[in-house]
Amino acid sequence: MAPAWRRAKGFLRAGTEFIWPSRSMVSGAPSTAKGTVSPEEWTALSFLHGTVCRRCGLPQEMDLGEETVCAACVARPPRWQAARAALAYDEASRRPVLELKRAGRRDGLAVMANWMVQAGHDLLARNDLIVPVPLHYRRLASRGYNQAGWLASAVSRQSGLPMRPAILKRVRSTPTQGGLNPRARRRNVAGAFSVSPARAGHVAGHRVLLIDDVLTTGATVNGCTRALLKAGAASVDVLVLARVVREHDVTI
Repeated sequence: MAPAWRRAKGFLRAGTEFIWPSRSMVSGAPSTAKGTVSPEEWTALSFLHGTVCRRCGLPQEMDLGEETVCAACVARPPRWQAARAALAYDEASRRPVLELKRAGRRDGLAVMANWMVQAGHDLLARNDLIVPVPLHYRRLASRGYNQAGWLASAVSRQSGLPMRPAILKRVRSTPTQGGLNPRARRRNVAGAFSVSPARAGHVAGHRVLLIDDVLTTGATVNGCTRALLKAGAASVDVLVLARVVREHDVTI
């Protein structure tokens, strides 16, 4: 039975790849393997593995160790402790990010998760569990997937840090954040997240690593952090696939 099932899966996989051939995550060009990036495309991607603000992950020119904090975080400290991003959200990274977020393309998840694990290795080492940013149940039902949940699951598999997807809930349906300025984004998600009292015991006293696809103004992850801290989390860090570095790249 098992060999027959494996053969059936092989035929199904071959048929799927014939109908939907593999293509590059970055350019969309035909590729020989799923989730690949050519050397030329690799150099176009802006990986944020250099000096970054310890609080928000924004690239910085000077490394001051733990004191490397950008002016924005000094003026308005985020609720989370630290944030890291694998990529700058720009022209090169826009396609893989949006195809994951809006089209549900998941063949590059393992590659993306590897990038995130490398960028957030220090956060993964000091936290107790992973929690993805949730979707409201109506949006989840209409879309059929939560891209943050996919990323969190892939990062959990690669890092060994356990994931708890049902802890954080989006209790209020909100309009998309696209096109909103920072103040409007904060108002839009105010009170939108909570931790169920029945699951608060999984959070209390634990260090939580919150995972999302893109960090723009930080309004969403700030709202999630507020809910987790209210439920008793010892601390919250943030790890994302990409973050906006330049204001004119805010198209998500």
